Amino acid sequence: MKVGVLALQGAFIEHEKTLSRIGVESVELRQERDLHAGYQGIILCGGESTVQGKLLRELHMYDGLKGQIAEGMPVFGTCAGLILLAKELCGGENAHLSLMDIAAKRNAYGRQLGSFACEAEFSGLGKIQEVFIRAPYIEKFGEGVEILSVVDGKAVAARQKNMLVTAFHPELTESTAVHEYFINEFVL
Repeated sequence: MKVGVLALQGAFIEHEKTLSRIGVESVELRQERDLHAGYQGIILCGGESTVQGKLLRELHMYDGLKGQIAEGMPVFGTCAGLILLAKELCGGENAHLSLMDIAAKRNAYGRQLGSFACEAEFSGLGKIQEVFIRAPYIEKFGEGVEILSVVDGKAVAARQKNMLVTAFHPELTESTAVHEYFINEFVL
């Protein structure tokens, strides 16, 4: 099994290391031809969603990536990945891939100094460590979206069809639980 990790910017190496720890091969998605690397799932990592969205277009990856996900390729978006997948961004900003029926509020917890970690319940996994860095949260969601984790009354993890998103960074903890959840629930 192989998972493609969008490696344009952000925390892609940390995702690759976590996948390796659970015995899953990864391939970096850096240019259009990488979208044909024979993977069974995709991770959209944290970083700068605006930069990632711009690079997807400049590198001619946008249509191919969006098409794969729209056709059912399993995808896991963390932090900026959640923002890339959201159909709507609060505050009037333009959405990117617009595939998941959620509205994301960018930098919802403030700037870098507002970053924090906590333990919170994650449906099916129990309490897990969640690390938030300039994190978004899900402000609104449509039918068919299942909320998986809530922190301080805000939705911070959800799933819909072939898509899983977290506002936090599971790749920055010692736990592999969320990555295993993605593989077992979506990819296998």
